[in-house]
This record gives sequence, C-alpha cells and structure tokens, in this order.
Amino acid sequence: MFKPVTHVLFDMDGLLLNTEELYTIGFQQVASRFGKEFTFELKCKIMGQQSKEFAGIIIEDLGLPLTVDEFLTETRVIFDKLFPQCKIMPGVERLVRHLHDHNVPIGLATSSSKESYDLKAINHQELFDLFPYKTWGTSDPDVKKGKPSPDIFFVAANKFPDKPSPEKVVSIPMIMRN
Repeated sequence: MFKPVTHVLFDMDGLLLNTEELYTIGFQQVASRFGKEFTFELKCKIMGQQSKEFAGIIIEDLGLPLTVDEFLTETRVIFDKLFPQCKIMPGVERLVRHLHDHNVPIGLATSSSKESYDLKAINHQELFDLFPYKTWGTSDPDVKKGKPSPDIFFVAANKFPDKPSPEKVVSIPMIMRN
C-alpha cells in the first residue's frame, strides 16, 4: 500500500530550471581556451557535485593548467552572464503551484551555491518565493558530501518544521531530468 506524501523536495538545475545547457556552454568556453572538449561523459560525471569537486574533476580529466580557484573564478565570470537567462522547465510552475495551493510543504535542495541560485532565480522570483525551505549544498556547512550522496536531502528535510520521517518525503532529484 502506498503511503501518502506529506512533503516534497526539489532539485533545481535541469529539473526546475533549464540550466544544464548553460553549464555546458560555460565549461566549454574554458576548455576551448586550452584546445580541449567538455564532453557529455564528463558532464554526466560532474552532475550534482559541489563546485570545488566538479572543478577538480574537470581540471584533472581535461588536463587543464588551472587551479581549482582559478577555474572557479573564470567560470564565475561566464556564469554571471549566462545564469540570468535560464528558463523554467515545462510543467514546473503548474506542479509547484498545485503543491503550494494544496498546502503540501515544498523545499529546494540544490547543489548550487546561494550566489549561483540568486543569479538563476533572479527572473523567476515569483516561483521561488513559493519555496519556504531552501538548501544550497555548496553554501551549507551541514551538507558534507555532494550528490549522489543523499546528504543534501537529509539536511533539506530537516528544515521542515514538523521533521517528517524520510519515507514520507518525496525528493525529486536530478534522476527525473531525462
């Protein structure tokens, strides 16, 4: 028998917002400076990782002559221009409003930093105002490991005031993207 869902957690990139293509554009711009290609396989390898983790993986896999901090500084400049252009994915607004209108508590559990979130959400504030509980994995010291580790979802679920049991929380992470 199915148990009723009492709370819902959403991932953001690629699920609520169409940002994945923007990440590909930005990472390819850096890779191109060194004659390298940011491949789909590499993209899959870094999905959901926190920023220092994905930067290290990209640098190592592509053999880039950059430190993690240099890579992040360079990509931050690119993403500052790209992220405000992101669009809401089809059906998202309807689903989120439905849950909100039916008093189902919803939260955001994203690997993005707070700063990155602000850039992505700038043109979608009305939607994100419906999320009373937000967890930014890269900015939250309680999130020890990036995805696919479930840390971020446990931290995010803990923000619900009534502390639901894990089996009553549906998390809609990046696996729902495709």
